[in-house]
Amino acid sequence: MASTETTTLPRPGIRAETALGGVWRVVVLNDPVNLMSYVVTVFRRVLGLDEATARKHMLEVHEQGRSVVWSGLRERAEHYTFALQQWHLTAVLEPDETS
Repeated sequence: MASTETTTLPRPGIRAETALGGVWRVVVLNDPVNLMSYVVTVFRRVLGLDEATARKHMLEVHEQGRSVVWSGLRERAEHYTFALQQWHLTAVLEPDETS
């Protein structure tokens, strides 16, 4: 009996993109719980920011309700988001659609 199974080969020049690709942002949202000094400390420890940059992001969170504290590849963004959440900050991951 002859096989009726066909195989489909990918077309040359077509590249599949996954949701993991591209640039992702780590966004910290304002919360009524954490002290400003605590947020600065967490930014310095988790993200390795210097004092002035950590304060700038903390003030953005406090005054504007959110701050993009890091952007880059998704795996690292997930790592930072999880670490900030472990320190009890409200952090979310979102795609950077401007890139």
